[in-house]
Amino acid sequence: MKKTIKASLSSLIGLGVALVAANVAAAEIKQRTIKVSYGTAADHPFGLGVTKFAELVAKKSDGKITVRGYPAGQLGAEVPSISSAQGGVLEMAVTSTSAVVGTVKEFALFDFPYLFATEKEADAVLDGAVGKQLLDKLPGKSLVGLCYWESGFRNISNSRHPVTKLKDIQGLKVRTIQNPVFLDMINSLGANAVPMPFTELYTALETKAVDGQEGPYTTILTSKINEVQKYLSPTQHIYGAVVVLVGKKFWDQLSGDEKQILQDSCAEARNYERAVSRESSPASLAELKAKGMLFNEIPADELAKMREKVKPVVDRYAKDVGADLVAQAHAEIEKVRLQK
Repeated sequence: MKKTIKASLSSLIGLGVALVAANVAAAEIKQRTIKVSYGTAADHPFGLGVTKFAELVAKKSDGKITVRGYPAGQLGAEVPSISSAQGGVLEMAVTSTSAVVGTVKEFALFDFPYLFATEKEADAVLDGAVGKQLLDKLPGKSLVGLCYWESGFRNISNSRHPVTKLKDIQGLKVRTIQNPVFLDMINSLGANAVPMPFTELYTALETKAVDGQEGPYTTILTSKINEVQKYLSPTQHIYGAVVVLVGKKFWDQLSGDEKQILQDSCAEARNYERAVSRESSPASLAELKAKGMLFNEIPADELAKMREKVKPVVDRYAKDVGADLVAQAHAEIEKVRLQK
């Protein structure tokens, strides 16, 4: 009889401990809604990545955490969205790393013209020690970086004439990101750089306030830039790195479990987003051609001239980034190139 009572008590105690543990675990994940701002169309790889991220977060949180994406700059362009996240008004933003340069100057590294020749080189740097060092600088600026996505290699388009030579760029008014490296690079090529939020670009092209722009094929297609641009040239001058940001004020409210869910979901969504981006780039180019854009190849010797023209830009901003970080990035890139 005593043994039976003891066994029953043990079972009850065990059940009680299990229930308490379950309640504690449940308490670690609260009902939350996370707003994510991004500047592109919903069917762009950014938007598809945010959708995948939302699905993963919902699954890992048993439906307790809802992620809602707001495309096309509905909650503000990139730089204002970063400020909103810093201030605690917005939970998350998916932005180009270029937009973060004003907050952490070392992110200018990823804007160096012709730094990366392939996506594989970019992955090695972004997902390795160099990328982590830059993410580690964000908390001091009221931000947390979960991981890196991509927008793809950037190319010049315009409404005036074909660009097949360096001299064809001269005199064009080209919209670019509000970022000193981009401005310096475009001006170094002989064009007149016009800094402008992406959300204002279509109207500026339509009204001829600017002659051209530079961006990835998929962005040109999903934002319907082909409707207001005729000529497209594969300059491939910069690889578009993207960072998934969380406002630190919001981040600090999360439990360890919730933080882990966001980090794991971002990493999984990264693989998906990059795959979509890389598959969509050639398909987008084909569709742009089919829709009437004229694709103008650039001879290798002219591309070499462009690279030479922008070398001083790299030298100038390498000082801001730091010689050690630049050297580490080049070392990682060289490792990838030696694997070929």
